[in-house]
Amino acid sequence: MEFPESTILQHLPKQFFASLVQRVNAKVASGADVINLGQGNPDQPTPPFIVEALATAAQDPATHKYAQFRGQPDFKQACADFYEREYGVQLDPEKEVAVLGGTKIGLVELPYALMNPGETILMPDPGYPDYFSGVALAQVKLATYPLLEKNNFLLDFDQLDPKVADAAKLLYMNYPNNPTGAVATPEFYEQTVAYAKQHQIGVVSDFAYGAIGYDHQRPISFLQTPGAKDVGIEFYSFSKTYNMAGWRLGFAVGNPDMIEAINLIQDHLFVSVFPAIQRAGIAALNSDQSAAQEISDRYESRRNALLAAAAKINWPAYKPGGAFYTLMKVPAGYTSEQFANLLLDQASVAVAPCNGFGKHGEGYVRIGLLVSEERLTEAVERVGKLDLF
Repeated sequence: MEFPESTILQHLPKQFFASLVQRVNAKVASGADVINLGQGNPDQPTPPFIVEALATAAQDPATHKYAQFRGQPDFKQACADFYEREYGVQLDPEKEVAVLGGTKIGLVELPYALMNPGETILMPDPGYPDYFSGVALAQVKLATYPLLEKNNFLLDFDQLDPKVADAAKLLYMNYPNNPTGAVATPEFYEQTVAYAKQHQIGVVSDFAYGAIGYDHQRPISFLQTPGAKDVGIEFYSFSKTYNMAGWRLGFAVGNPDMIEAINLIQDHLFVSVFPAIQRAGIAALNSDQSAAQEISDRYESRRNALLAAAAKINWPAYKPGGAFYTLMKVPAGYTSEQFANLLLDQASVAVAPCNGFGKHGEGYVRIGLLVSEERLTEAVERVGKLDLF
């Protein structure tokens, strides 16, 4: 017997970066000293106090039972307390918090929790590729909006087609941004709320890099904007804030109708997250956030080292205000993918070609600030020897 995949699965987007990983692995297997700057995985361990909280919780037989379907009440309370303390945003932990086994789950499931097949969703270009998985699964219509360097990679609402905006049911945005490192301003979020109300669009803020900001500027939450909870929700991840990428823990907060839709679909898909991990999450959220600040400071030092080295070889870069990526321009005569292949083949430096994030990513490569300052500097020096700039 044969069991062909469903039509929906056949229409899932291809994993663009799978081929990059294969090429990097092949280069490493050949014996090359590859400096891998193409990844988005934190390179440092989870802070010890969080690991210890997990170990203690895992010893408690109460955590070995099924979690409550919609998350442990004390974890949801910690999420609400965190937002009030850190951002001045008040949340009802039962109606305005949804617990997630990693925010990717929420971002992908949201379109088919809130939309009907054929309805329109607006997403950024360039943007996080996994957003588009939800589009395929929900069988909704995709419309994209360009993020351009001349606008500091912020959505220019004046350039959006009003007809598309009127048709759109959800609008995804991500600041600090992957892949650009751009950050949002209060004025931009005020525009976003006004535009969402005008066109009746639900706003989905992916705040995965919310704790990583540079130059003494802390990234702002979309929910800090007056009226934001009326029009949208925000996803917060432990992966980047606390180096907990493998733990798969996150949450969504904001508009109660949108939160209820997430909770309802997860009632049918999951039994929440291992309670011991939720207890570790409480320890992280209730801490003084000095560990999160140390993580952010490390990335800022790496960013500065990279930009200094790039300036020496005249390699144009967009200076990020947050996240742990730096966007670098591709030299004349190359596409993003051609340049990335050249760097891997001739310099043993792996970068992510930004056309994999959307057509407006063409002309850039993304560098992850996920190796030491010394290795970042060495990588740029290797690129400099190719004499491309």
